[in-house]
Amino acid sequence: MNQEPTPSGGAREATPWDPRLRGLTLGLVSTVTLIAFEAMAVITVLPDVAEDLSGLSLYGWTTSGFFLGLLLGVVIAGAETDRVGAVRPFTVGLSLFGAGLAVAAVAPSMEVLVAGRILQGLGGGAVPAVLYATIGRAYPESQRPRMFAVTSTAWVVPGLVGPVASALVAEQAGWRWVFGGLVPLVLVSGALTVRALARLGPPTTVDVGAAAGRLVAALRVSVGAGLMLAGLTSRSPFGLAAIAAGACLAYRPLRTLLPEGTLRARRGLAAAVAARGLLTFAFFGADTFVPLAVTAVRDESTTMASVAVTAATVTWTSGSWTQARLAGRVPGRDLIRFGLLLVAGGTAGFALVLVEPVPLGVAIACWAAAGFGIGLAYSPIVTLVLAETPPERHGTASTSVTLSDNLGTVFGTGLGGVAVAASEAASGTPDAGLAVVFPLAAAVAVLGAVVARRAPARVFPPVPG
Repeated sequence: MNQEPTPSGGAREATPWDPRLRGLTLGLVSTVTLIAFEAMAVITVLPDVAEDLSGLSLYGWTTSGFFLGLLLGVVIAGAETDRVGAVRPFTVGLSLFGAGLAVAAVAPSMEVLVAGRILQGLGGGAVPAVLYATIGRAYPESQRPRMFAVTSTAWVVPGLVGPVASALVAEQAGWRWVFGGLVPLVLVSGALTVRALARLGPPTTVDVGAAAGRLVAALRVSVGAGLMLAGLTSRSPFGLAAIAAGACLAYRPLRTLLPEGTLRARRGLAAAVAARGLLTFAFFGADTFVPLAVTAVRDESTTMASVAVTAATVTWTSGSWTQARLAGRVPGRDLIRFGLLLVAGGTAGFALVLVEPVPLGVAIACWAAAGFGIGLAYSPIVTLVLAETPPERHGTASTSVTLSDNLGTVFGTGLGGVAVAASEAASGTPDAGLAVVFPLAAAVAVLGAVVARRAPARVFPPVPG
């Protein structure tokens, strides 16, 4: 399936740009580009949104809510991808994503905007589930690191243009157009991708009972995580009860959705999945608050905040291409470990933004180093998991990775939001909360590097060319 005849009569592995895969590659890349524009736009204008809607106390929820929805959406999409193929979950997911953009564009309050973000996440969950499963099914193993690098490259243009463009749109037309202006692109990207996905057809093995069980478990995990975050942000006796109830509701189903031993970082596949959650906790738990630190602490413009976001996005892509080139020579877990240590050092360095005498450029350079680190570590985790999983289970495997990914982001941004909200309530500024956010993220990245030592030591086939 993944080989093509050569002129000499032999066979060569198809690359992502060979005629048989070119349409699929373009479709996946266009979809990732759309999601990237949304991500870059939202994180850049969040300080403006929070100020306009008087919602700094819910700042962290704008990201946590998205990833709570994504957590549920990716399980539904992963199960459906294994059951009926990628077309249906992708189409429904992208439709919900567009509806969430429309809700956010007209939101009269921060609460409604958070609801729109949850809807965006629910629909956006189809994208990583379909992406990972499709790469596992359609591309040769030696080409998967390259394909992950290609999809990471889809963040380059949004990373270079998106933050500055969204800042200019917010300043000239208002932040609502940052959401609403993306809706037409959903239609264009969806049409291109669905056509390519339809050629793959449905999978050969279906486990309907297991899929239904994963859906119920994912719902319990999403509700449980939401209760825990609500409890953490509450200043009433309800808070402790909500945390306890959420933990009880989520713990058992979470164990069924993740590889056995993930919560204990057991050696092997489980440790790789656990490292993914720690990686996203560390990076996105800081990334969400980078624009707020630049605008609120340094009193710089949204445009300047976009520079920091752009720097990390570009270096993320560089790190992803670097891991693709090293995949045939360096064990995947070593790439993950080194990437996590770079995230730790870069995040700790960015905390210098809180020290007024330190030039802002120094902090931005440190954040760029963190971006290179996540670029090194992010894709090898997925490649390890797919390589250690039978093809008929790639949809489920991708769900496990993305579940860990999303939970890490939910709690990283959620705990950061708790710190910022408490600081704002106590002093009227987010400064003290931000002084907690960045050191906490750096410490979690160091923990992730320790856990990554227990991941499989697999060296992937070299990437040709």
